Amino acid sequence: MTPDTSLYIHVPFCTHRCAYCDFNTYAGKEFLIPAYVDALIREIEFIGRQVTNLPIHQSPVHTIFFGGGTPSLLTPAQFASIFRALHENFDLREDSENTIEANPGTVSLDALEQLREIGINRISFGVQSANMEELRMLERIHDFFDVIEAVTNARKAGFDNLNLDLIYGLPEQNLESWQSTLQRIVDLHPEHISAYALTLEHGTPFGRWSSKGLLPLPDPDLAADMYEYAEEFLADNGYIHYEISNWALDRGPQTVVRGLPSYFCKHNLQYWQSLPYLGLGAGAHGYANGYRYANALRIKTYIERLTSFQSTNLPFPLSPATVNHHRQTRHDDMSEFMLNNLRLVNTGAMETAFRSRFGRGLMDIYPKEIEELIRNGLLEWVTNPPLLPGEGLGRRDEPVEAVRARLRLTKRGRLLGNQVFMRFV
Repeated sequence: MTPDTSLYIHVPFCTHRCAYCDFNTYAGKEFLIPAYVDALIREIEFIGRQVTNLPIHQSPVHTIFFGGGTPSLLTPAQFASIFRALHENFDLREDSENTIEANPGTVSLDALEQLREIGINRISFGVQSANMEELRMLERIHDFFDVIEAVTNARKAGFDNLNLDLIYGLPEQNLESWQSTLQRIVDLHPEHISAYALTLEHGTPFGRWSSKGLLPLPDPDLAADMYEYAEEFLADNGYIHYEISNWALDRGPQTVVRGLPSYFCKHNLQYWQSLPYLGLGAGAHGYANGYRYANALRIKTYIERLTSFQSTNLPFPLSPATVNHHRQTRHDDMSEFMLNNLRLVNTGAMETAFRSRFGRGLMDIYPKEIEELIRNGLLEWVTNPPLLPGEGLGRRDEPVEAVRARLRLTKRGRLLGNQVFMRFV
């Protein structure tokens, strides 16, 4: 059975590029937004024509994610035109999860009401911290009052699925400040919380300042303490820790949505379960039909590529915006299956899912790696974790223990995840 399709749409515009940011974003280019939206619609139409005679055409789109950048810089009218193109070129499920990233302070109540009417039903607000000094250091353009107003307005507009993004392990951040941020976030009752450790990326101002000794390096031990505190605190407040950096509330047994009794991010589960997704927009990455691919980074280059092409015969899912692509090998897919699925802290890598996809078991392919990581206390076998949507029960002649056997990170392994993942690269 062909899995449902996911769409990632990149919007690379920002009013200000934060000092820690390593994403494909550009400040001061808002004048290009109208031409960019036109080019994006052309790419949607191009990919739509490709899928008409492919199996994916029978596979409805169940998640759309507008990432950035700051997608909320687009007007509701521009989103409406994008959604018209999506409906004309793809089979969108009526209950699809449609997410937009937004910075607090960039969306009014009126705009949120219009976005909800268009079809956006989930918002991910980039909060990062509730501490004003930390927000200044991160060069965020909002304060926590903006966060409260954004959440309040989103509720008034009818949004019942909100994610709040946080960053911990900041230079000179202490545990008390992190605890205060978590408390203030929980007090807002978001359905989903993401918390990521700060990374000092090469080429960013933070990376340069750190290399010159102008910015104190985050304390890794303190960051570990912050992570462990978040695990305990969020669990105490009813949040399910389902992925290394993500927590979600339970909807309750009477409100199961497409097999999910909780507010897990369905779009990100597409990545973490190594399922196909299409990437649209400048700098977007995708994985479908055996290809991993990336689009042109620069906004003007992206627009020119989508505006100037006459006709082209490219294999699906490549478009005129594609600048590099890689035909996946079996080894690539197995490696990425492990890296992605092991991020799911409760379910991990499922033996039957791996065997169904590759025809061999986990221990057939990675015996030394698995045994070493188990010996070092970083991985463990489990036979009774909760199932994820779409996971079957295997053959009737298989024992339950074999069907539900999964390899997952231990609590210590979650703190040292990169060391685990490197063993499968």
